Amino acid sequence: MKQRIDLEQLCADKGLRITEQRRTIAKVLSESEDHPDVEMLHARAAAIDAGISIATVYRTVRLFEDAGILDRHDFGDGRARYEAAPEAHHDHLIDVETGKVLEFVDPELEALQKQIAEKLGYRLVDHRMELYGVRLDRDG
Repeated sequence: MKQRIDLEQLCADKGLRITEQRRTIAKVLSESEDHPDVEMLHARAAAIDAGISIATVYRTVRLFEDAGILDRHDFGDGRARYEAAPEAHHDHLIDVETGKVLEFVDPELEALQKQIAEKLGYRLVDHRMELYGVRLDRDG
């Protein structure tokens, strides 16, 4: 289950002006269990407030992304997907058949990435990992 992040509070913390439409979009993003694209966000937000245009969703997503409270992902399906910027690091496993995105944390993998960076003469400051796969039990 995804970690719940209050985007509206993050907007306030960053000093962003929060309109009713931005509040609705922030609420939809905060409550998303998946990594929606702009079209999904628009459909969900418009179900709450029919006056929200797709252009408003695009502008708001860009504003949130520029403020560092929203992360953009490209999971190889040609659509930008979004999630609230997590407080704790996690990686993603993408099911290439269904598009389902699983979040995970693996301490051994984190340590190995740090060791690799150090072996190459660097101090790791950030990284993003996306694994792509198919279910092992799909063949029977």
